[in-house]
Amino acid sequence: MSDKPRTPEIRREIRFLLNGEDVRLSEVAPTDTLLDFLRLNRRLTGTKEGCAEGDCGACTVLVGRLEEGDLRYRPINACIRFLASLDNAHVVTIEYLRGPDGGLHPVQRAMVEYHGAQCGFCTPGIVMSLYALWMEADAPTEDQIETALQGNLCRCTGYAPIVRAGLAAGGDRSADPLAVERAAVVAKLSEWRDGARVEVARDGAAATVPADAADFASLLSENSENTVIAGATDVGLWVTKEFRPIAPALFIGDLPDLQRIERDDGGLIMGAGVSYERAIPALTAMFPHLAEYWSRIGGWQVRSMGTIGGNIANGSPIGDAPPVFIALGAELTLRRGDARRRMPLEEFFIDYGKQDRAAGEFVESVFLPALPDGAKAAAYKISKRREEDISTLALGATLVVKGDRIVEARFSFGGMAGTPKRATAAEAALTSAPFAAESFDAAAEALEADFQPLTDWRATAEYRMTTAKNLLRRFWLEKGAGEPVRLAGASR
Repeated sequence: MSDKPRTPEIRREIRFLLNGEDVRLSEVAPTDTLLDFLRLNRRLTGTKEGCAEGDCGACTVLVGRLEEGDLRYRPINACIRFLASLDNAHVVTIEYLRGPDGGLHPVQRAMVEYHGAQCGFCTPGIVMSLYALWMEADAPTEDQIETALQGNLCRCTGYAPIVRAGLAAGGDRSADPLAVERAAVVAKLSEWRDGARVEVARDGAAATVPADAADFASLLSENSENTVIAGATDVGLWVTKEFRPIAPALFIGDLPDLQRIERDDGGLIMGAGVSYERAIPALTAMFPHLAEYWSRIGGWQVRSMGTIGGNIANGSPIGDAPPVFIALGAELTLRRGDARRRMPLEEFFIDYGKQDRAAGEFVESVFLPALPDGAKAAAYKISKRREEDISTLALGATLVVKGDRIVEARFSFGGMAGTPKRATAAEAALTSAPFAAESFDAAAEALEADFQPLTDWRATAEYRMTTAKNLLRRFWLEKGAGEPVRLAGASR
């Protein structure tokens, strides 16, 4: 496919399926959310508004999209999902669930029989998350159910009866409405994929869905003031919490040429539009040490929305992906128009809120080289809540050991400075040192020369430094002494 921008056809409406109905909208502002549309415009009030920031899960709905020809439904937070991002999708709300006889769906029936609801406010969102799992797993384990519910808060029922309901939900999946209608939905979404650029607006605020990556590159180079929105797990809060204007906006979350995942002997290439959830199979196959860490990025809904490129491009010092990617030696491809440049990920972050990205330039993909022979790698995240919380600090660590000596060390921390940053003094203390506890003690003390962490509402500077040192010692305990360290009560 040519990267040269073409002049695409322009369509003046977004169109998507809502349950069993075709929806076409021409008056849409970038800040219009799916939640408001469902509740205020369509009176589908089973979807609740709780936190308005993607944390509580009360607004959970399913969004189905074609992924390489296959229709996949994933749970998302309607409160921070913008209407303009839903072109060519199938939105499913709690009102659409039903059993083969028109009564309760098996997941709903199990929630009733196992007393999984008290006040009921959070229940529709919980049901939608369990429904998404029910469609994918014939006999889900307790661990799978708990992972599916990471993004759903329930303050009065308690999770034990909800988990029991998830374990007990059965039924004939082939008789489920989404299974019965699957072929028709695939045909509809395939027909709607017309390759057009979508331009809509309301009250002068414009939202655009580019035709493809080349069209996106052209539009952004023409006007770098556009707000670029992929998963909206960050930008969504700009709107719901800060009431910030974001027009004009470019919605790029469903551009197929930004969603490629390619693996070869040299490593893994992921397009910037790949969501955390879609990245899991390829990422954890090549880097198994990321499996547990990756499951602690948001909840299922956030992982279904948030993207690899967005987590890097927003430049947050506590972003989850950059520390572990830097430790792996990741490289970025940046694009402006049809020009590209490649750089080490660690050089992308210049200072707090400042990245090496020119006006009109965007993150197109990230490359992760395969681990070398003799590599030992780990990823650790410290947060106030174990599940669905931002990092207090995070560590990505990769060591190459030959014989009894460390020949290469890469430690990258998030939350210890204004950017994700390597601990060069600690690395130097380990390079050529014996692979032994004393070497890691020396590296831990060398962290004092690498960082002067801040005190904020997440943690004090003293706590951050002490914990960072202890994470290096934990690495030795797990990789050298063979003593896995786990949080008390943690099953994952």
